[in-house]
Amino acid sequence: MEGGEKMSNCKVISIANQKGGVGKTTTTFSLGVALSKLGKKVLLVDADPQADLTTCMGYYNTDNIPTIATMMENVMNYKEFNPKEAVLHHEEGIDLIPSNLDLSAIAVSLVNVMSREYTMKNCLKDIKEDYDYILIDCMPSLEMLTLNALACSDKVIIPVQTQYLAVKNMAQLLGTISRVKGQVNPDLNVEGILLTLVDGRTNISKETKYALQQNYGGVVRIFDTQIPVAVKIAESTIHGKSIFSYDKGNKIAEAYRNFAKEVLDGERTIVKNDITQSR
Repeated sequence: MEGGEKMSNCKVISIANQKGGVGKTTTTFSLGVALSKLGKKVLLVDADPQADLTTCMGYYNTDNIPTIATMMENVMNYKEFNPKEAVLHHEEGIDLIPSNLDLSAIAVSLVNVMSREYTMKNCLKDIKEDYDYILIDCMPSLEMLTLNALACSDKVIIPVQTQYLAVKNMAQLLGTISRVKGQVNPDLNVEGILLTLVDGRTNISKETKYALQQNYGGVVRIFDTQIPVAVKIAESTIHGKSIFSYDKGNKIAEAYRNFAKEVLDGERTIVKNDITQSR
C-alpha cells in the first residue's frame, strides 16, 4: 500500500474529456448533489485552473483560502498540511476542494517533481475515509493535472456531447486512460460514457449514440441516461446552485437523478460479482 495509505471504501471518480464544453463541470456538480440526496457523503475536487466548478458552486474569491493548488504545493515541498482545511461545505450537503489560477503554476512545477503523477493522490489519501465518493472535475486536456486525477481515481466517467467529433476524440482519451492504467494506476477503469447536451429534435444525437455504440459499445459502457440540453442549467450555476435546488422539477434534474442511480447500480453489480467470484 503506497505511502502507508489508509484503507477506505471511498470511490474516486474522474469526470474527464479533453474536449471542452461537454458538460464535465455540470456533471460533477449535479452527480455529486444527486449522490448526496441518495445518502452518500460526497467531496468534489476542482482540478481545473479555470475553476469553473468552484465558481458554479458560488465561490467567487478563492485568493485567500486553501485550494487544491495549496495542497499540491505542500505535498511537492514535503510540508505538513491538514487537507480538511481546504474543504468548503456547500449548502446542498456536499463538500468542495476549490481551485484557482494558482493551479496553472503547479502544473508547470510538476514536471520537475519526483513521482509527479501521484501528487494529487497524496493530497487526498488522508481525507478519503470521510467520504463515500470523491468526484474530480478535470480540465479539458490530457496533460499533467488530468494524469494526476486519473492516477488517484478508481473510475472515469466520460461526458460526451452528441456531435460527430465526439467519436473522433474518444480514441485518444481511451488510449490515454489505457496507458495510465498500464503504467501508473492498475486499478483505473472506465465507468462509462454519458451523453450530454442531447437535443432530441435532431438526428445527430441518435447518430452519435449509434456511432459510439458501434465503435466502443463492446468495451465501454454507454449509460442509458442521457442529459438533455436546457437553459435552466446555465441559470442555476449563475446563482451558485445545482439544478436540484434551482428547479428540482426540471428534466435535467430528473436525468441526473437517474444517472446517479445508474452509477450506484454499477457499484452494486461489481460488489455482487466480486462476492460471487470469491465463493
